[in-house]
Amino acid sequence: MSNSDIKRLSRLIAILTRLQTQRLLTAKSLAEKFNVSIRTIYRDIRALEQAGVPVITEEGKGYALMEGYRIPPVMFTEAQANALIMAEQLVLKNKDASFVKDYTEAIEKIKAVLKYNVKDKVNLLSERTRFDRNINRERTSSNLSELQFALTNFYLTKVEYTNESNESTVRLVEPFALLSTDNWLLIAYCHLRKEFRFFRLDRIKKLEVLAEKFDPHKMTLQEYFDRYH
Repeated sequence: MSNSDIKRLSRLIAILTRLQTQRLLTAKSLAEKFNVSIRTIYRDIRALEQAGVPVITEEGKGYALMEGYRIPPVMFTEAQANALIMAEQLVLKNKDASFVKDYTEAIEKIKAVLKYNVKDKVNLLSERTRFDRNINRERTSSNLSELQFALTNFYLTKVEYTNESNESTVRLVEPFALLSTDNWLLIAYCHLRKEFRFFRLDRIKKLEVLAEKFDPHKMTLQEYFDRYH
């Protein structure tokens, strides 16, 4: 097998992994990722199809895999997948480039086996979680998993919150993002204040994820910062 054949085989495996990881990919994004022409990506997709991989072409949008096609047999619950995503964000702060590369590739393979509905949620959580500082300080909170669930499933959440003056209020909030600074912070739209607010998780005394859903906020975390800060 020639060096070019080895490179192509490696790229085909990588493309398949990315297709299993994300719902929809464009030829342009794949070409940029692997530093090849769009024409080469077209040929690669045809090769995967000829090998029996059920690639679906959505006209004008990109490529996707047929629902249900994924690598067996490892399966994760939604909470376990969320925990892995949080760990990924921490690892990305590591200064050892080789370690970060290995872990990132491992996470990509793990994402590839997730069902579509869980995959969408962990990708959303990954985009809506940010670690601003990498410090080894104990963070006291027992609400993180529940908030991850509420955030990715768009459930209204009722919290009993105590502010800096030790005043307690009950808030109905729409969880939007999670930040890790000196403390865990929740960014959420507060129905009481009629605006987005920060909530320290260690000041949330009680939390209840309600059955009622809210309409997802159509912006990324970076767009939130650009708009409100």
